[in-house]
Amino acid sequence: MAANTIYALSISPCCRKSNDYLLPHSTNVKPESLASSFVGNKLSIRPAKSWHVVLKQRRSTVATVSFSLPTSKLDRDSSEKLPKWSARAIKSFAMAELEARKLKYPNTGTEALLMGILVEGTSVAAKFLRANGITLFKVREETVKLLGKSDMYFFSPEHPPLTEPAQRALDWALEEKLKSGESGEITTAHLLLGIWSEKESAGHKIMAALGFDDEKAKELAKSMNQDIVLSFK
Repeated sequence: MAANTIYALSISPCCRKSNDYLLPHSTNVKPESLASSFVGNKLSIRPAKSWHVVLKQRRSTVATVSFSLPTSKLDRDSSEKLPKWSARAIKSFAMAELEARKLKYPNTGTEALLMGILVEGTSVAAKFLRANGITLFKVREETVKLLGKSDMYFFSPEHPPLTEPAQRALDWALEEKLKSGESGEITTAHLLLGIWSEKESAGHKIMAALGFDDEKAKELAKSMNQDIVLSFK
């Protein structure tokens, strides 16, 4: 009577605790004790000679974040050292691109920059907005009301290009920092006030609709050079 052979894979110790693998790491079953319930053939178990279990590692999603933000060519001496954007401002910009893609918009506008600041959420500008009742949910809602929904079959580019008002908002933030003559970085507050400076932009209209005004802009401008307030209470 012919004997059928089952090859048992040897699983490395690191895999034995995983629920993804159903094979036991050891077996004490004797070949003589196994028989097919259909034809009565005896089965034998032999270790595999050179088989290896290849573990598939999950690849983490990596977001590419620039260390600066796009600004227009300014009429300045090329040797002049320009201030850097703060880490929170850069992250806000990256989140703005992501928000534009979520809404399937072809460009990153001032409304997306506003949402990016709120998504980042830890800056003085973001906290100021929330303290005045301007939340991410409300901004998203107003954005859809103002600009509408994109075609469900449209896919935004990985880095949606800036609209002209959004580009001018970034340029305003840079210019304002240079005008101040102070050292330090360009903060999210600069970026937010840059959005507010674009009176005809979607971002400005949304902020105005949610209660932001020139008085609040002046109040935020007092802490424009701060991106975070540390509290040790």
